[in-house]
Amino acid sequence: MVFTLVEEKQRYEDKEMTLVEHLEELRKRIFIVVGALILFFIVGFIFVQDLYRWLIADLDVKLTILSPTDILWVYVMLAGVFAITMTIPVFVWQLWMFVKPALTPRERKVTLSYIPATFLLFVLGLCFGYFVVLPMVFHFLMSLGEDLFATMFTTEKYFRFILNMTIPFAVLFELPIIIMFLTSIGLINPYALQKMRKYAYFILVIIAVTITPPDFISDFLVTIPLLLLYEVSISISKFVYKRKEKQVEQEASSE
Repeated sequence: MVFTLVEEKQRYEDKEMTLVEHLEELRKRIFIVVGALILFFIVGFIFVQDLYRWLIADLDVKLTILSPTDILWVYVMLAGVFAITMTIPVFVWQLWMFVKPALTPRERKVTLSYIPATFLLFVLGLCFGYFVVLPMVFHFLMSLGEDLFATMFTTEKYFRFILNMTIPFAVLFELPIIIMFLTSIGLINPYALQKMRKYAYFILVIIAVTITPPDFISDFLVTIPLLLLYEVSISISKFVYKRKEKQVEQEASSE
């Protein structure tokens, strides 16, 4: 009886120590991510004027400011977007390192591919928003005024406009990776995604119509890529789901 109590106490202490070790490991990973974010922010701030000039190179109007703090806000915003973009691979890598001990060798190999894919899809979403959606929306809105108004853009409002036209697409382009991950851990499956297709299409169409000018061409050019993203997500989910099924069958037959 005494031996059993001592043994249970020892198991509890081991479990508690394991929990503490996990928390220490989590804190370490968070510190690395925050450190990378700060480092990239500093780098972005050093080159922020070059980034600013590149973003306004094709702009036909001169941007104005209403107060000195507008300059600081724009610089911080540009450096912040640069820092977040460059920190994404670091964040995914640290997340992978944290969950790595709980993964099988095959799962480690598969999930390792998430790191470059997450970064590339985020950048691809930014580029789609900036080079495709932004020009369409901007020229449409400018055409509404024609020669009726004197055009004057404040720097803050213009860059807020850029953020609104790019960041949502950068997030939406992460959909295939999110679907792949959720499928790999068993939270969703391709059959559920297929059943939800019409609702997902409706939501994506609403998003496309909301963030684009009210003309058919713009809506079409934005809606099609979003629907293709959903279909790609379903295909990826099928691939992951079938691989999981094969793995389970192999493990069952080996037993």
